[in-house]
Amino acid sequence: MSLSNNPHYLLGRIRFLNRCIESLRKGESVPECLCYVPKEECYKICKDSSSASASCGASTGSIGTLISVYESPHHPPNSKTLCKYNLELKKGTCIWTTGEKFCNDQGLWVKISKEQLEEQRPGQELEEGWILVCKHTEGGDSLVPVESPETISRQQQLLGFDHKPCNRWEQVVDVVENALYKTNKPQIAACDDAAVQKLRYVPPGWTFECDEDLVHYLYDQKEEEDVMQKWAEHILGCLKDSVRSIGVSSNETYSDPRYLTDADVDTYWESADKSGKHWIRLEMRRGVVVKKMMLSVNMDDQNLMPKKITIHGGGKHLKKLNEVDVDETVTGEVCVLQDMACHLPVIEIRIEECVDNGTDVRIRGLSITSSREKDLGVNADEFRSSKLVRYPRLLSVPPDVLYHRALLIQRFVHLLDSVLPYLVPAWNYSLGDFSKIKSIKQFLPLSKRRAELIAQSLQDSETPEPPTKPKVVVNRGLAAAHRENPSLDSSCRNSLFNQMYEALKGSAKRKKTLNYRWPSTYEQWWECDFIGEGISDQGGGFRDSLTDVSAELCPSSAESALPLPFFIRTSNQDASDTKDYYVPNPSCKEFHKYEWIGQLMGGALRGKEFLVLALPSLVWKQLTGEPVIWSKDFPAVDSVLVNLLEAMENMDQEMFEFRFGEELVYTTLLTDGQMVELIPGGSNVSVHYKDRSQFICLVQKARLEESKQQIAAMRAGLLKVVPQAVLDLLTWQEVEKKVCGDPEITVEALKLSAQFGSQTQNDQRVQYLWEALTNFTNEDRSRFLKFVTGRSRLPAPFCVYFERVSSPTNDELPRASTCSSTLDLPKYTSAKVCEDKLRFAVYNCMSIDTDRD
Repeated sequence: MSLSNNPHYLLGRIRFLNRCIESLRKGESVPECLCYVPKEECYKICKDSSSASASCGASTGSIGTLISVYESPHHPPNSKTLCKYNLELKKGTCIWTTGEKFCNDQGLWVKISKEQLEEQRPGQELEEGWILVCKHTEGGDSLVPVESPETISRQQQLLGFDHKPCNRWEQVVDVVENALYKTNKPQIAACDDAAVQKLRYVPPGWTFECDEDLVHYLYDQKEEEDVMQKWAEHILGCLKDSVRSIGVSSNETYSDPRYLTDADVDTYWESADKSGKHWIRLEMRRGVVVKKMMLSVNMDDQNLMPKKITIHGGGKHLKKLNEVDVDETVTGEVCVLQDMACHLPVIEIRIEECVDNGTDVRIRGLSITSSREKDLGVNADEFRSSKLVRYPRLLSVPPDVLYHRALLIQRFVHLLDSVLPYLVPAWNYSLGDFSKIKSIKQFLPLSKRRAELIAQSLQDSETPEPPTKPKVVVNRGLAAAHRENPSLDSSCRNSLFNQMYEALKGSAKRKKTLNYRWPSTYEQWWECDFIGEGISDQGGGFRDSLTDVSAELCPSSAESALPLPFFIRTSNQDASDTKDYYVPNPSCKEFHKYEWIGQLMGGALRGKEFLVLALPSLVWKQLTGEPVIWSKDFPAVDSVLVNLLEAMENMDQEMFEFRFGEELVYTTLLTDGQMVELIPGGSNVSVHYKDRSQFICLVQKARLEESKQQIAAMRAGLLKVVPQAVLDLLTWQEVEKKVCGDPEITVEALKLSAQFGSQTQNDQRVQYLWEALTNFTNEDRSRFLKFVTGRSRLPAPFCVYFERVSSPTNDELPRASTCSSTLDLPKYTSAKVCEDKLRFAVYNCMSIDTDRD
């Protein structure tokens, strides 16, 4: 039943959700019904006639099927010595198990209780057994859940109809939380108490921050898959949805394996191995089941055309699946594999023979039609990964405990998804609140409904593209002179920021100010005319202007003077990990300009441009409405003060009086250098030992709120562009990344962003470029991006073209066009020359003077 048609169920779920949130926040066990696991489930064998291997540890005997029972799901199912029993399942009969499941690299396991084992095999000694019902890999026979015929018959005899008790956790939640029923309350099937307690278990020392770390870890795994998907789109072309990676027996620069997947029959992959052993190896995406695999060939290739092909597939051990004799007169597609019944992790295409005994082979294309198996869920073996090192709070927790906690979090997020559309406020500028679940925003990245709601909210609030772009005339020479010595002009009127602000603000000629709520496809908000620079702005000048404004607001160099008063550096300039952060200046009262900064941030969030602001979590959390925590967020602003207050709280009276005496008074120093009183007349009131906790709280409050007015103005501007619902559905980390881009620019990420003309990745000039960028620092690569695209952070797609000259040169510099995001690279003699010339260009050739005379 739809929740929208039954408000009682909807309200019950919302109440239950709040109870779960409270339990998670306190580090307590969640309500039992969220962890419900049925005591009994029924399975029957599903035969796979196409595979010789057995997926569920099952083998076919003379009478029925033998099901292997293991003491633990951690034992490999192909190890006969670890198998405790074999249960014989006769044709047409079922096997009873508990509802507890466990998923690992082997596949999906279910538990059999001692009583259920006794029914199948009297006198056995195991307290519990485990059987593999479905494998990730080779397929074969599997066990599928069914409704027991005996149960259906008994229900019909007793009740006259098929009345099933609730045996899914979502049903149990609705029954327990909904007190209003017109008829009798539905029955709940008996639960597996041991399995329920595994899900409810809270490890010693577990906190809400541990749950957040676990969510981030699960999301990291998903992001890695997304990166693989992007790489697949770049390399695998039409196979990107089916294949994780593709390998070939040989790879020459003129015959890249990408030509197998570019859907162009005029291009091809050609082997270069005179041994005659040629193959194409495909690592398939998890769950992909091949329905049809086609190779494109051309009879005009003569002795390069394949004549005999075999297909092998499986996991660690490949077995022969098919053999195809190719008609020598065919030009077009040849089917080499079809109608697979299960997922195969690896498929290898082997060319056994070519026409006229040719030694090399040419394949003009490869295509796959596929479906997907059911996702088996969280994999317990992922929690043994070395990636947990990034989450120290999780390292000491046993992997099985993390696995069950992850299952619990998945259930919680599933429940949240079911009510999320009813909790999110509609677009109405800044009206609406998401306070019900604001405290668990860090769980939202796992939501499956969130992306759709965000997209809908942005679409509902967008406005049409303006008919004309405003033209902004600015003088970057004056702005550069101001940056060199800001003290000469306290009004900062020559800064690029103020020049643009004055040019863009509403005037009598243009009554409507820019609202920045355009569709994301509207990529150029204004047109720049840089005085003294030749430019016909097709987008490059606009992107340059945003990047330059970012550099004025938060300069990347700690040594440079601040050209604008809106942000000031934090006290942590000696700390390597937080030294580049800025906070809004408590002394600056130009709130209308802070609001414009917020609007620019909103435009960046909605579109594809970036406003790079080096702000700590303290600021981002206040912008998105997340709770700020002193111990977590303020160390990035003033770690010395955080440590001092912590020491003060824990020191004894003798140490306190020795260290502070009568000199400590009720004042504190703000980031901008202001000394403020914490109580009226506080500069004349000494802090006594017994009052130190009150003093600490007052200091924390004053420092956490020192930029409150400025952040409120930025948030007001942000909410004029971005709906409240979007800020409610995004975490502060995601908002930062959408506004500022990704600060880490790796060579791998640049490879995903780059496109080349006629060159392949194996071309020597391409290799020189990647070697040069590998030797760049992150700041160098940011400068490179700005040189080519006008953006200083990723994502920023660009194209590279190489000059068509026969003789190499070491004298010319690279040239770039930010309007078209293209780089023209001369033919250098070495990677070192390429590196030196490119580094010089990105630091010294930033003015635009090639677009017009």
